[in-house]
Amino acid sequence: MPQKQPIRITISQAANLFGVSEKTVRRALKNEELHYIVVRGVYKINFDSLLRWSQTKAKVINKFNQEGIGQYLEPDLKTSKWKIKNRLYSPNPKFAENIAKDDLSTDI
Repeated sequence: MPQKQPIRITISQAANLFGVSEKTVRRALKNEELHYIVVRGVYKINFDSLLRWSQTKAKVINKFNQEGIGQYLEPDLKTSKWKIKNRLYSPNPKFAENIAKDDLSTDI
């Protein structure tokens, strides 16, 4: 079985996902707190090390939960429920069921 390729993201992507500044991510790189490679002059940070790093700093955890992608998750991460309640892009479950039933009835 081939080895799984690690997920790598840029400094700006990391800053946006975790709700911190690019300077904070660069500081972590300088302090050797993150694993990375350089591709054509662009830092690519291993997502695994970024997650581990983000959970060791209280300030980063708070920023992640308030300004980063954590703001869209329920407080208990074990349930893995998203807090997105946008009706425009999330149809009513009953409506989705009716569409599925209509599709089944037209196949006959």
